[in-house]
Amino acid sequence: MEHKKTYYSTELITPDGTVIVEGPVSPEKLSQYEFHQDLTAFRPANKQHQAIIEIAQLPEGRIIIARHQNMIVGYATFLYPDPLERWSEGKMDNLIELGAIEIIPQFRGYHVGKQILIVSMMDDALEDYIVITTEYYWHWDLRRTGLNVWEYRKIMEKMMNAGGLQWFATDDPEISSHPANCLMAKIGKRVNQESIEKFDRLRFLNRYMF
Repeated sequence: MEHKKTYYSTELITPDGTVIVEGPVSPEKLSQYEFHQDLTAFRPANKQHQAIIEIAQLPEGRIIIARHQNMIVGYATFLYPDPLERWSEGKMDNLIELGAIEIIPQFRGYHVGKQILIVSMMDDALEDYIVITTEYYWHWDLRRTGLNVWEYRKIMEKMMNAGGLQWFATDDPEISSHPANCLMAKIGKRVNQESIEKFDRLRFLNRYMF
């Protein structure tokens, strides 16, 4: 399928200054911006900066960022699921994954993540996709926030709801390994019934093994 990308942006006034939330951002623009050293949830900041530039180069890849002046202080990635994950087994060209969302501690609590999700979903092209995200408690910053898994899960769920993502049941072993883990998804208005049924089969692979 053709992967259309239409750029959107919005301003968010915070106690620490104005944040521009924008995207999908081109690889060229991403390489011009500075990348905050506290964006280390998935890998060291310089490597994560390179990773989002590479994702933006993919036909389906979308990077939505939050920036303070010329500094990226938050981002979300959208791309096809990892080939090693069950979500890629259906070989669906209209299923993409919100693979990562990260905000630096300084700007947390200002609804930056929520705004990233809202801007992400402004593009009408996403009505052609099933957008999924898998939430695992071991990725959450429980130590720094002092929240327990259920409090953090509630915050994550509320943020995802802002982008229209809802909880979906699944028998995926990694998600099922802890009750706080979850699968969330948004099924676009133009996604056909065949794709929805394929997604349902992916959610419950173990049911179809025999």
